[in-house]
Amino acid sequence: MPKFDALIEGYLAYLTSVGRKRPRTVIDVRCTLGRAVSALQAIRPGVPLWHLGLQDYLRWLTAERERGCTSASLAKYVSHVRGLLEYAWRSGRAERNVLDGFRLQDETPRSAPKYLDLDQARRLVEACPRATAAERRDRLIVLLLYGCGLRTAELCALNATDINRERQELQVLKGKGERARCLPIPHGVYLGLLEYLLAHPKRGALFRTAQRGRRISAKDVCEVVRRAVERAHLDRGVTARTLRHSFATHLMDRGVDLGIIASLMGHRSPQETGVYLHALPGRREHAVKTLIGGEAP
Repeated sequence: MPKFDALIEGYLAYLTSVGRKRPRTVIDVRCTLGRAVSALQAIRPGVPLWHLGLQDYLRWLTAERERGCTSASLAKYVSHVRGLLEYAWRSGRAERNVLDGFRLQDETPRSAPKYLDLDQARRLVEACPRATAAERRDRLIVLLLYGCGLRTAELCALNATDINRERQELQVLKGKGERARCLPIPHGVYLGLLEYLLAHPKRGALFRTAQRGRRISAKDVCEVVRRAVERAHLDRGVTARTLRHSFATHLMDRGVDLGIIASLMGHRSPQETGVYLHALPGRREHAVKTLIGGEAP
């Protein structure tokens, strides 16, 4: 990893010690700042990031877009650099944060995510045997991915102590973007979870590999889902992420409020959850007709 100006290194240290950011997040910010420094030095040689103007950043972002950078990546770059500029301003090294309030307009149409219908989800769960301890573990992994909408990394990071038995909730302490959340556990999933916990340690990783007893990895989860999909004779393109998308889609289809789904999914805002509106064909049109025409809901 390259060494930066003392202010940038101070900011990265601040993210770790004060911001309590995870190491991977800090590495991601470091990579973004390295990319920005390299590109912007070619535009304004010798000028540090916190002394550049908005036009300089617009030139950089335009060049990145022309090289094929996605809107999501550009938004991430802006967020990372904005954080540094805010730090520089509060430290007295910059007169202002030129990216404060700046947002990119994402005009890229979002495609509907892949998801299972209810019959396919049922077939997938039924295709998970539970005769052995390893099979019961794998079945529970599938149930939590679909029944709670967990990300793969969130599932891997779960500890046995993250299960709140009194409230029948799951505490996701290592969510994306450092956002923790509590999830209600569906009754059927909860029964399987209690059965699993009776035969496993009450502390440490919730899921471990059968061979070495280490915490499971994303690769292990992918293999569990792949085998289940194969047994259920589903499309090979079904992944752990497909199960998360299915969770949100089925909630949307049942009329659950968008804000609640966003909270359950660990999204920053309901806008992120809007991609699942594909599950509501004609519902917006019906709402307008009801408002204008006075139809009964």
